[in-house]
Amino acid sequence: MAFEKLTAYLDQLDQHGIPARDLVIYRDHELVYRHFSGVSDGAGKVPVQGKEHYLLYSCTKVFTTCCMMQLIGQGKIGLDDPVSDYLPAYADLKVRDGAIFRPAKKIMTIRHLMSMQGGLDYDMEFAMRLVVPHVPKGEATTRQMIDALALKPLSFDPGTDWQYSLCHDVLGAVIEVVSGKKLSEYMKENIFDPLGISGLTFHPDEDTVKNLCAQYQYHGQDQSFELLHEQDEEDPAPLYESGGGGLIGNVSDCIRFADAIACGGKGWNGAEILAPSLIQLWRANQLCPKGRQSFDHWNRHGYSYALGVRTRVDTEKGGRGPVGEFGWDGAAGAWMMIDPEHHLSAFYAQHVRGYGYSYDVVHPDLRNLIYEALEL
Repeated sequence: MAFEKLTAYLDQLDQHGIPARDLVIYRDHELVYRHFSGVSDGAGKVPVQGKEHYLLYSCTKVFTTCCMMQLIGQGKIGLDDPVSDYLPAYADLKVRDGAIFRPAKKIMTIRHLMSMQGGLDYDMEFAMRLVVPHVPKGEATTRQMIDALALKPLSFDPGTDWQYSLCHDVLGAVIEVVSGKKLSEYMKENIFDPLGISGLTFHPDEDTVKNLCAQYQYHGQDQSFELLHEQDEEDPAPLYESGGGGLIGNVSDCIRFADAIACGGKGWNGAEILAPSLIQLWRANQLCPKGRQSFDHWNRHGYSYALGVRTRVDTEKGGRGPVGEFGWDGAAGAWMMIDPEHHLSAFYAQHVRGYGYSYDVVHPDLRNLIYEALEL
């Protein structure tokens, strides 16, 4: 295994506006590579130590959909169950059709939520406006927010197209109803504790906030990078747990999860998180023809979308890696790769939001360099 090219690639990413980089690779529960470089503070003086915390944003979706796959495996919920069986607010959905709002022609199901074919959009401000001003300060709950989302007309009938959206936030509320636990409690009991993960959370304490890597926002208009200080801002809904983007964590904990899934659903300590048959179902392509066309606009070359994860369907596009490799990424550039065929997993973290270069170039390059180094 020769990782020199991969290391050199990571080290030069500061030239592309990415101050902090951290990548870890596991195979068969064994660490095969770890490299971090750059600086973690806004002043550019503190070297990355490998213990920094990052906002995972949409990498949270992989954890949330794994929870749902567990519940499906236990027979507590079905993929094609109506969402309204668990969230009655979703019984009478409307669809925006030109200038009118009409009743939805199809029932929204759990499968539609997981595959981003529910017709929802990513306007959480809609729910904030309806809920936050009308409850005691800081007491808006996940269920209240998700029920409010049902009042906004859908972009299309469920199952007829693909649109990146708050589907997995709604899924988080369904998990709470089915399990009888808060999403954070369910994840802790069924994923984090069994795998010995202690650093992933929806509710960061002072130590987590203190160790957050400096985060930046990319502005495409003038190609500038703005240092953000949003962790100092007051959260208007601190009780809300976003199944689509709420986790904060470090690279070491995230790779324990990815490694377990890559190795047939069993962790380094023998804890079984998910059966292999459920992993196979989880990563199976779900998109209707129109949905695939919409997903292709995201430039995930060689991939389609499964039950909450990208899934490799074409090895003739996008470079190295087998069919069935899957995972997802986050708004600040975090990236998870899971390859069950080779019991291979990788997790990469950075902290630059809105930077298309991360998804179009960095993530594919990392995947290609990983497979090249491992001669796979």
